Formats: sequence, C-alpha cells, structure tokens
Amino acid sequence: MNFPRVGSSIQIHSYKHNGSLHRIWEDTIILKGTSKVVIAGNDRILVRESDGRNWRTREPAICYFDAEQWFNTIAMIRSDGIHYYCNIGTPFTWDEEALKYIDYDLDIKVAPDMTFKLLDEDEYELHQKQMNYPPELDAILQRSVETLVSWIHQRKGPFAPQFIENWYERFLQYR
Repeated sequence: MNFPRVGSSIQIHSYKHNGSLHRIWEDTIILKGTSKVVIAGNDRILVRESDGRNWRTREPAICYFDAEQWFNTIAMIRSDGIHYYCNIGTPFTWDEEALKYIDYDLDIKVAPDMTFKLLDEDEYELHQKQMNYPPELDAILQRSVETLVSWIHQRKGPFAPQFIENWYERFLQYR
C-alpha cells in the first residue's frame, strides 16, 4: 500500500458506522506518512459537512493519526497555547482518494494546561442504538477513551512536550 508522500496535499474523510460520509477536510499537508503514523498540518482550510454546510478552520492545526489506536488528535495552535480535539474512531486507512476513518462520536477536548473533558456521550448513546454498535465495538471504544486519557496524563505521542511545536515548524516549510 502506498502512503501519502511528504509535502503532498490530501483530504481527510470521516464516516459514521453505517458508512455514511460525516465530514471532509480539504488541503491537509502530509508531514509524515507511513503504515503506522500519519502526521499532517493545515491552516484555515475548508471543511464540508455531510449536510452540505461548509466552514473554515480558524487556526493552524497538526493532525495525528495512529494505525494502532482507535483515536486521532487535532492540535490547534492558538495564541493562548495548544488546544487538542481528539476523536474516538477507527485507526486510519489510506486509499489514494483520502485518509479515512470512522468517527464514533466520543471526543475529548484538551486545554493547554492538559485538563480535559469527555464530550458527546449523548450523541454516542443515540448512534449506538440507531446503528446497532456491537458490544465488542463498545468495549474497544471504551478502552480507547481510557488509552487516550492515559496518553494525555503521560504526555505521550502528540501530547509530548515540543511534539506539536516541532511538527508545526515543519508544516511552515510547506506554506
């Protein structure tokens, strides 16, 4: 399988459990693309929602996708520090069209001081019933929340000191 080459611009597609398209992020620049990890950057890019709405991101962001973890992170670089938005979802796939994953509603928002909050539990419960998530999937997703919280506490992966700053410096080379 080929992976996106460094410096190339890709789209990111998220889907729901039933296969419906959820969201598309345009013009994301690959900073690292391997079978294990994809790290990418973007700034003020167009995002298309499944309902047809379009909006633009407000700040530069570094995205981290791990092929072995059921979550991904978007680190938004703001004047008051780095804010993270973490999606609980499947490990990524790449198919030449886009980097893709299934979004399972649960999110964790992390502030610059590394305090965090679990979001969208009501949306998860609704979709779990509507789309008949199997019990095995629920167990994987709950473990993934625990793993993500552990990474935040340990400052592991994209939460490590200087991780985002270093990748942002690389991203600036492609702007």
